[in-house]
Amino acid sequence: MINKSILKQVLQPPVVIAALGYFVDIYDLLLFSIVRVPSLQALGLSGDELLKEGIYLINIQMAGLLAGGILWGILGDKRGRLSVLFGSILLYSLANIANGFVTTVPQYAFLRFVAGVGLAGELGAGITLVAEILPKNIRGYGTTLVASVGLFGAVLAYFVAEFTNWQVAYLIGGALGLSLLALRYSVSESGMFNSVKEKNIGRGNFLQLFTDGKLLKKYLQCILIGLPIWYVIGILVTFSPEFAVNFQVKGVIAAGKAVMFCYIGLSCGDLASGMLSQYLKSRREVVLLFLSMTTLAIVLYLSLSGMSTSMFYFNCFLLGVSIGYWALFVTIAAEQFGTNLRATVATTVPNFIRGAVVPLTFSFEFLRGQTGMIPSAWIVGLVTVVIALIALWRMQESFGKDLNYVE
Repeated sequence: MINKSILKQVLQPPVVIAALGYFVDIYDLLLFSIVRVPSLQALGLSGDELLKEGIYLINIQMAGLLAGGILWGILGDKRGRLSVLFGSILLYSLANIANGFVTTVPQYAFLRFVAGVGLAGELGAGITLVAEILPKNIRGYGTTLVASVGLFGAVLAYFVAEFTNWQVAYLIGGALGLSLLALRYSVSESGMFNSVKEKNIGRGNFLQLFTDGKLLKKYLQCILIGLPIWYVIGILVTFSPEFAVNFQVKGVIAAGKAVMFCYIGLSCGDLASGMLSQYLKSRREVVLLFLSMTTLAIVLYLSLSGMSTSMFYFNCFLLGVSIGYWALFVTIAAEQFGTNLRATVATTVPNFIRGAVVPLTFSFEFLRGQTGMIPSAWIVGLVTVVIALIALWRMQESFGKDLNYVE
């Protein structure tokens, strides 16, 4: 249990605002997965077009996340964590309001790209800010709170979409984001960033991550350990209605409900992994445990057939719990690098993983045509887990690391 003294330190305004920002971020990020079918049907699509155009739009959104991750990451180290935190919220809020008025797939694609750019900045900036303002022995509690609260945005997105139409759901998401901007003046910039800003030190040099072999190795390790997370979300859960047909599930599966159960599990897993890493004083050991759980959950999901809808949704929940090292994954990225590159890394790493859905879905679609849907999912899933385990193998432990340094 967390004692009152630690809880008081953790519940600072920047931590709370970062958590609320991520809550809205996840609402908007996952909303398309939830309203994919009704929104595309409203645009006149049907049958296999729903899957093909759905994959296309997800890939467009993820391309925006990749571009935005680089943009906001560099700005986070050059101009500050707060400018990115609130600038990204403004952009994705306006983009999602506009999503509620689309009438064609090209319009939808353009606005999902813009929304993706906006959605790319909030988490990395928030985690970086929290990691830098909290004492090193308790910062894991802060980053866990941000992710655990934030991930329930998917639950809200499901219920809003369930009781309104897809257009209203987009408008509500945009309004929630804009309301957060009113809290901007209650948050102060990171002291570590201000200290580096006053010195003649290069900040936000994205290319430095690729020209320095040691930094590149750490950077790739940070990215690759998260690969199974978005395989599960981007393929197994997003296309759960199509998988359910192949599994001969006794009933109709709604993608939105599958996403909701997955994210409830993910929030529970994030809370457990963050607390466990504080108890064990290790990030690596907990990530290894959750990667093992992810492997088992994937095997279970892809092995059962003829199940009830309740069992299918329970499997989605288990998948979510197993990939519940998302907060830990982003915290590790922030802890591995100095203050002059920390926002760049913490912002680009989760977005490169989100953007990895593009090659993952491409591989899945290609193999689906060759082997069928289920064998394709087996191959892509097990490859991502193996890659993540190799990346984790020689990663440096970062628990309790002093972050007041530069590269």
